[in-house]
Amino acid sequence: MCLSPASVLADSQAWSVQPADAGAAYSLDTYRDLVREYGEAALFKGGHPQHLTSSIFVLSTDLTEILLAFHKKAHMWLQFGGHLEREDASLAAAAWREGIEESGLAAFADFSPDPSDIDIHELGGGFGAVCREHWDVGFVALADREAGVVVSEESVDVRWFPVDNLPDAGAGDMYPRVGAAVAHAESYF
Repeated sequence: MCLSPASVLADSQAWSVQPADAGAAYSLDTYRDLVREYGEAALFKGGHPQHLTSSIFVLSTDLTEILLAFHKKAHMWLQFGGHLEREDASLAAAAWREGIEESGLAAFADFSPDPSDIDIHELGGGFGAVCREHWDVGFVALADREAGVVVSEESVDVRWFPVDNLPDAGAGDMYPRVGAAVAHAESYF
């Protein structure tokens, strides 16, 4: 099965996810409206300046650390993730793929197919004119802290950080999203 507007809308009916930012002016219904209005253009890079992405918060199995990548284009520490591909079976599958590709991990110890949060964020000029806003759906995976990681072509560095002491280097305020990921993991795993 390939990703389609219909499959995204169907999957989202089972979700009860909210923005990690309690003051956000958008909801899961806002995401659904984007997909309904723009169809495939809302799913894939180059179709619409605002489009869905899928990311994954990789936590240690004891939930005390998070694996982050220093992104080349964004120049900040971020969770793994990115654009959807037509071959992805779902947004959860896209997050899984992105996490494995960008972390170099061979596998995850566990994974939640239910999202932990949603987040709309504007992009800087390094992302091009067709990519202005990412409407991200965040998922959570657990990984063995001792598992080998590899820096991908999209990153400068990959490393573990305590969830309560995130890096300052351009990351902005990741604490709400990381907090939502940890809370999701505590209730799911």
